[in-house]
Amino acid sequence: MKRNERIGAIIKILSSNPNKIFTLNFFTNKFDSAKSSISEDIVIAKKIMENMKLGKIETLSGAAGGVKYMPVISKEDTKILLDHLCLKLRDENRVLAGGFLYTSDIMFTSSIIKRAGEVFATQFSDKKADYVVTVETKGIPLAVMTADALNLPLVVARRESKVSEGSTVSINYISGSTDRIQKMSLSKRAIKPGSRAIIIDDFMKGGGTARGIVDILTEFDIEVVGIGVLISTKKPEKKLVEEYVSLIFIEEVDVENKIIRAHPNNNL
Repeated sequence: MKRNERIGAIIKILSSNPNKIFTLNFFTNKFDSAKSSISEDIVIAKKIMENMKLGKIETLSGAAGGVKYMPVISKEDTKILLDHLCLKLRDENRVLAGGFLYTSDIMFTSSIIKRAGEVFATQFSDKKADYVVTVETKGIPLAVMTADALNLPLVVARRESKVSEGSTVSINYISGSTDRIQKMSLSKRAIKPGSRAIIIDDFMKGGGTARGIVDILTEFDIEVVGIGVLISTKKPEKKLVEEYVSLIFIEEVDVENKIIRAHPNNNL
């Protein structure tokens, strides 16, 4: 293969497998090329990705070393994404009875959620997490994309336990959006005690669901090292969890006039 062909293939392989380490031997065997040639190819690929702001290619030294791609999103691209999300959220047709918002179309649009997952991966890349955890159902796509970008397994807490999950741990928690007591269960086989986890969800009002996930993970001796939500409300100001990253803030939903005041998180 010519050098430009190898570089294109290297970028494709790495970007399709974010945060997965590939050894130089993997590429030398795949392309039947010398290590020196592959090393030069990787340097060029690294410069291309950085100059185009398409992510970061990192080389790791040592016995377990190699090369990996990290889907780092620039502040400029993050702002473009969040402004686009706010524009979609301000559509008056999203207002539902009781002040709720219709967001299912956003949560299940893969192009939007993939980029949002990469934003969370950028924010939590240094947390050394072992799992991404969410609760069913609308938060699952966002959590999947975040887990993919971080190359971590996804764990889903269920509303109701199922026989196929085996033995489970269950807790009751108060939902911040409905003020109702709900149930959450997690299979004992799903997560290893003593690990570190990032919680990802689609929406936060009072923080009850996030608090419930934290509490159920505590039963497994899991340390929560980050909480990310796509959308959160400004009120109530005091949430049941103290530290979290929200991409979009909803300041007010005026049901009568069908006005939604949504603003991006400008600190990302």
